[in-house]
Amino acid sequence: MNAPRILWFLLRRLLPGAALLAACLAQAQPSAVALERSVKAAFIYKFLGYTEFPANAFSDPAAPIVIGVAGSDDMAAELGRIVAGRSINSRPIAVRQFRDGDSVAAVQLLFVAGADCARAARTLRQAPAVPVLLVTECGTGLQAGSIINFKIVEERVRFDVSLDAADRNNIKLSSRLLTVANHVSKGAQ
Repeated sequence: MNAPRILWFLLRRLLPGAALLAACLAQAQPSAVALERSVKAAFIYKFLGYTEFPANAFSDPAAPIVIGVAGSDDMAAELGRIVAGRSINSRPIAVRQFRDGDSVAAVQLLFVAGADCARAARTLRQAPAVPVLLVTECGTGLQAGSIINFKIVEERVRFDVSLDAADRNNIKLSSRLLTVANHVSKGAQ
């Protein structure tokens, strides 16, 4: 067999297997991403139960708790699915989605998606001055002003907390939440 015929023979034999492998990898990748997103969304919902907001965080006593999501349509959809029909402290929960450049207002929790810390910092600076629980998922999220920052530790979703940022935002976090945090910083910034 000459070289072109050998190459053609190998391609015909290997391509179906390679295509199947590529299809499996393509399906596996979104599943891992979707699983991580679901875990983070569940954490975000649970964070609300362990957060004390001052009365001025809401426009009225019956106002919903609003979760703002910047930078991820999929996370907004996942959170919408998780909080549908649920409430915390007799307040319904709503999810609002923000695009880059949108004015972020009237939220009690703001999640800034993505690993781009410069973008996260810009979005956090746009957050309203009223008490807002700021949550990010970039490497230096706490240094950018976030109160809670997700990170992956040994293939698990964990989170770090900045009590200084919580104090600046007039947010009180339950000691029960702090005991499950990966790291809690105070006085470090």
